[in-house]
Amino acid sequence: MTTTPSPIPSPTASPAPSPTPSPIPSPIPELPAEAVEEWRAEEAQLIDLLARTRQRVGGVAAFRIGPRPTVLVTDPEAAQHVLARHPDRYVKRSHRARVIAGEGVLSATGEAWKNQRRMLQAQFTGPGMRRYEARIAAAAHRTADRWAGYARTGERFDVGDEMRHFALDTIWRALTGHPLDTATETELDRIPVVVANLPQLPDGDPAPAAVAQDVARIDAVAHAAIATARRREDGPDGSGVLRVLLDAAEQHPEYTDRLIRDELVTLLFAGHETTATTLTWLFLLLNANPEARDWALAAGPDGSPERREALQALVSETLRLYPSAWILPRHALTADTLAGHHIEAGTDLLVCPYLTHRDPDLWPDPERFDPTRFTTTGTRPTHLGAYLPFGLGARACLGIQFALRESVALLELLLPAYAVNYLDTPKGSAYSITVRPDGPSPALISVR
Repeated sequence: MTTTPSPIPSPTASPAPSPTPSPIPSPIPELPAEAVEEWRAEEAQLIDLLARTRQRVGGVAAFRIGPRPTVLVTDPEAAQHVLARHPDRYVKRSHRARVIAGEGVLSATGEAWKNQRRMLQAQFTGPGMRRYEARIAAAAHRTADRWAGYARTGERFDVGDEMRHFALDTIWRALTGHPLDTATETELDRIPVVVANLPQLPDGDPAPAAVAQDVARIDAVAHAAIATARRREDGPDGSGVLRVLLDAAEQHPEYTDRLIRDELVTLLFAGHETTATTLTWLFLLLNANPEARDWALAAGPDGSPERREALQALVSETLRLYPSAWILPRHALTADTLAGHHIEAGTDLLVCPYLTHRDPDLWPDPERFDPTRFTTTGTRPTHLGAYLPFGLGARACLGIQFALRESVALLELLLPAYAVNYLDTPKGSAYSITVRPDGPSPALISVR
């Protein structure tokens, strides 16, 4: 009879290991109350409190200026967790820009936001960007012609105003198909005025009369543009994104005239204010670091990929120091564990790219303007959460590629041709929806 041998236990066999228990989340470390009181006594800006919190407590830390602590996030892994991996847990609760942007894609939430984002995504990414190249070039050449006039006449001008004119002209052409005219520009110049006032507005209360009047002037321009697009009075470059929104209304009843107005104004506001601010900072940084301009122009001949890469590096390094989204508020819908710390449902968080980008553990010599960080292998951190000037994840800025292309297009024309000679420069930064120079930047220019 044949028998089946019993298996012989291996001499090295051992019982299966028990699963390693997950560490118990620890409380969020908090900035001591006396440090907050010191900040209050100094009447310093919010950024000073945030910098103090990160320096003394860490990359995921809390501070208390109200009854409940607010959690500051500057650690790159934690930033990616909040913004990119779990946007369903950490959401926008409200947005002060709603005063001007209404229910546009910047301030919308939930399913409405998803549908609006999907509608606009194809317009500003991938092949969709090609339709704007001629419009971007036309706006850049228009600005270059203005600068040629300043060089001939010796007229004094403000660099910040020039950058706003260029960025507004560019986005207006993209949205409507028409170049920006003087009357429209005058009315839309109320946008930065409203934006500058947003941090002082009481959350949830009606806007003060002066702000409401400025918004009404912006509304009038928006409604006139909608009426022109509805009549199919295309500009020299054809129709724009506004026509896409009007066509969407035929299939999607949620695209009322009010929502179309909100999307138009959102794109005007978000599509020019950030780019104008970045370019204003860039020219100021080049004034303080003229060798960076020489480096970029020496990278390759006019129009070459090498020249464009270097110019984009100038923009990228400017965005590192002055990110378009310098602070990103979020609200925890559910309890969570963040970087080993317990987050209670209902907690308010502030993700702060401005401080992440100035962390010396991530960016050596972080206060130095060095565009070669973006062209030399191994000189910048590889973690996605270490560089997030436009945010991360599903709610990252729609217009990243648009902003980079228009910035490089303008720099290609202006940097080789003109020297900017500042008569005065801003002494600091103003922290609002964007972080911008805190004063004018008057200058004269000369031909190189």
